[in-house]
Amino acid sequence: MSSPASAPTPVSAPSTTLRAPAVAIAGFNGRRTVPPPVNEPVRSYAPGTPERAALKARLDEMAKERVDIPLFIGGREVRTGTLGQTVMPHDHAHVLGEYHKATPENVQEAIAAAAAAHREWSSWPWEDRAAVFLRAAELLSTSWRDTVNGATMLGQSKTAFQAEIDSACELTDFWRFNVAFAQELYGEQPISSAGMWNQMEYRALEGFVYAVTPFNFTAIAGNLPGAPALMGNTVIWKPASSAMLSAYYVMKVLIAAGLPPGVINLVAGDARTISDAVLTHRDLAGVHFTGSTEVFNSMWKTIGSSMSSYRSYPRIVGETGGKDFIVAHASADPQALAVAIVRGSFEYQGQKCSAASRIYVPRSIWNDVRDRVVAMMGDIKMGDVRDFRNFMGAVIDKRAWAGIKQYVDHARANATIVAGGGCDDSKGYFIEPTLVETSDPGYKLLCEEIFGPVVTAYVYDDAKWVETLEVVDATSPYALTGAVFANERQAVREAASMLRNAAGNFYINDKPTGAVVGQQPFGGARGSGTNDKAGSKLNLMRWVSARAVKETLNPPTDFRYPFMGEK
Repeated sequence: MSSPASAPTPVSAPSTTLRAPAVAIAGFNGRRTVPPPVNEPVRSYAPGTPERAALKARLDEMAKERVDIPLFIGGREVRTGTLGQTVMPHDHAHVLGEYHKATPENVQEAIAAAAAAHREWSSWPWEDRAAVFLRAAELLSTSWRDTVNGATMLGQSKTAFQAEIDSACELTDFWRFNVAFAQELYGEQPISSAGMWNQMEYRALEGFVYAVTPFNFTAIAGNLPGAPALMGNTVIWKPASSAMLSAYYVMKVLIAAGLPPGVINLVAGDARTISDAVLTHRDLAGVHFTGSTEVFNSMWKTIGSSMSSYRSYPRIVGETGGKDFIVAHASADPQALAVAIVRGSFEYQGQKCSAASRIYVPRSIWNDVRDRVVAMMGDIKMGDVRDFRNFMGAVIDKRAWAGIKQYVDHARANATIVAGGGCDDSKGYFIEPTLVETSDPGYKLLCEEIFGPVVTAYVYDDAKWVETLEVVDATSPYALTGAVFANERQAVREAASMLRNAAGNFYINDKPTGAVVGQQPFGGARGSGTNDKAGSKLNLMRWVSARAVKETLNPPTDFRYPFMGEK
């Protein structure tokens, strides 16, 4: 293994698309099984640890670089000359690199490259496709770990711990566990009666999959194109423009792992330019999306209005917005509840679709919980993520900062800001962790997605526990994550029952963030998406088209049935 502090050896991208081998390749005789997946251990980066020193050294190196980020089309690195910048959100004058923006012609080239690669890639034994992602997981968790973590920290303003659990551990877990889930899916075969052999073939979809990934999780950026590709599909991948540095390195890891050219084609730039070309194309086979509800709804409408032009019905898989809750019972532990509020609301500046954004606390414990939360908020340090003493960095960009600030200003005029509320974009896009209190259960900040470090509390009368659960369920159009805190089991049962459809991921005495691949498959319904559960077999099922095959071992030679005989 190379030194963790050193940059990985550059890998040259192949210059051609997948092609038929010059010589015949013998099949593998034997039933292959993949290594049992295990969640990647999270490194602590505590003072004195070797991983801390290695990551700091790599961050210093990367902060001095200015990376030229191309498109990746059919294995070629394409540079258009039309550039966008990637900067440090916590120091927005510091440019980390430039990325090239795709033209409409580039998008068509990517679609053609995906089509050219599809025939062979989809026909590979699935174990050979799996080998690419298993190797990518191994590279990411070892020699590329500091680089991908560093890119996530510098380009997306994540702390060392937030980057570690995301871009190192979760993405490694996706690539390893998806392989095991695929093996399980392919192993599901029908029964066969006497004289026949029934089989189920799990084909790749006809056409290409369009993967659109957000800025806030590098793991999602690697999984949304990776999961369909594992199942034999080829992909057009559009990363978020504000996360291009980590997307670039994820692509480099996949290439280093042996991903053939044209299987995943990275096109960056204007979302409308890319989506207009992709979403109306005849060969669109599916969409794998994480982002805003508004954008997903718009994409769905475009697909719906284009149905007559497609070869087949596109699969539409999306994880969108959230207005995630913590509801506490009078029996809740105030300290555990306070810690969950702080971590669940303010880690990664609240820029998690699962972040706690609204809390409901009974009057009997509110003052105690509030004071504990405020005390912790007073200890939170915010700034450059290269300073490991900071608990928070900056929000992603100017647009996000301005939008969050509007909510803070609204709270200042219409509710009570208990703590925080400071907003400063002079050097970085910083928003202080902010706790708001309101007496109106329908207040704007309890209903609308904010996507920042702002959490709003509604204090209810202890006797209105059941009524409050009804309010929690009805307040938001979303249904992504939620949590209940209670030591009385009856209260837990009531919350779990009444909030059954209010959250796709439901937590008992824990914050509503931090889903782990293979342990808590992630996704929600209502306005939060299609609930196809990333990190589970359910998601992979969306990227295959099943074919039932019946082989009769001794076919009949007479059309007549026994009942037709004479008496």
